Amino acid sequence: MFQIRIHGRGGQGVVTAAELLSVAAFREGRHAQAFPSFGSERTGAPVVAFCRIDTHPIRLREPILEPDALIIQDPTLLHQVDVFGGLRKDGYILINTSRSFEDLGLAEFAAGFRAERLCTVPATEFALKLIGRPLPNAALLGGFAAISGQISLESVGAAVREKFPAKVAEANIAAAAEAFAFVTQALREADHA
Repeated sequence: MFQIRIHGRGGQGVVTAAELLSVAAFREGRHAQAFPSFGSERTGAPVVAFCRIDTHPIRLREPILEPDALIIQDPTLLHQVDVFGGLRKDGYILINTSRSFEDLGLAEFAAGFRAERLCTVPATEFALKLIGRPLPNAALLGGFAAISGQISLESVGAAVREKFPAKVAEANIAAAAEAFAFVTQALREADHA
C-alpha cells in the first residue's frame, strides 16, 4: 500500500487533491481511498487530507501516520505544523514553492532522505498563470506523478476532467502538465549533479 498525506490550508483544494489522486489511481485499475482531517473549518486554517493506493482492497480507515509521500501545498506550514511527522526514510516530499530545500532551512533535514525523492515546484505560480487563481492542487498532482511514478499524468488529467467543467479542467490539466515537466527536469538535473 502506498500512503500519501497532503498538507495545506483551507481554500487551497487539499481535500480535492486527495480525491483527484484517488480517482487517478482508480482509473489505473487500483484500489484507492481519500479522506480529509479538519481542525477548525475555515479558510486559511491548516488542513490535512489522506490518500491510500493499493492493488488490493483497502480496509484501513485511520489517518496516515507513516506516509510514503508528502505533498505540502503551503510552505508556511513547514515551521508551524509537524508536516514531516512519521515520514518513511525512503519517502517522497513535494513542496509547493520556488525555493530550494536549502532556502527553506531544510538542508540538514533533507540530507537524511534520498535526493531523487525530494523536490520543490512552483505550483501556485503555474496555477496563477494557467488557471488565473492560486489553486495549486492539480499542478501538485502533476508534480507528484513525475516524482513518484505512482500515477500517470494522463490519469491525473482524466480525474480532473471528471471533476471540473471543460474550461476549468483544461486549465488545471495544463498546470499539471507544466508541473510534471518542471519536476521531471529538476530530477534529471539533480541526477546529473
